[in-house]
Amino acid sequence: MKPLPQSVLFCCDHNAVRSPMAEGLMKKFYGAGTYVQSAGVRNDLEIDGFCVAVCEELGVEIARHRSRSFEEMEEMGEVLSSFDVVVALSERSRDLAARQTQGFHTDLEYWPIMDPTAKGEGREAKLDAYRAARDQIIAQITAHWGDPEEHEHR
Repeated sequence: MKPLPQSVLFCCDHNAVRSPMAEGLMKKFYGAGTYVQSAGVRNDLEIDGFCVAVCEELGVEIARHRSRSFEEMEEMGEVLSSFDVVVALSERSRDLAARQTQGFHTDLEYWPIMDPTAKGEGREAKLDAYRAARDQIIAQITAHWGDPEEHEHR
């Protein structure tokens, strides 16, 4: 298990499902001890309603999330190489992040999280797909940085 990094950037294709879930979960689990952001290769989609719903089930509020691209992030003065850890949740974001952090002391990790957007017919089946993606993210976060409850007592 690794110590909590000072800063983490989660990224995926659109910053509308996987990376906002990861950002919200990380903040909920470990509080303000780590600076956490998220971005996408593009920001052509708004936050996904199913994503919001399955996070709310765990008390994680992400409804106000505004999607942003790597490019917009940099325009706002945040560069990928300034993060201690960049966690790519999709192949496309991993490839772009690898190019943008090359030569810098940024740890790039790839967690292939399932894209739930095309899965399931009907509301319940869709929610189940989103829960599965959410639970994959939780498993990765806790495998890397430990049980959130243990951090509360440190």
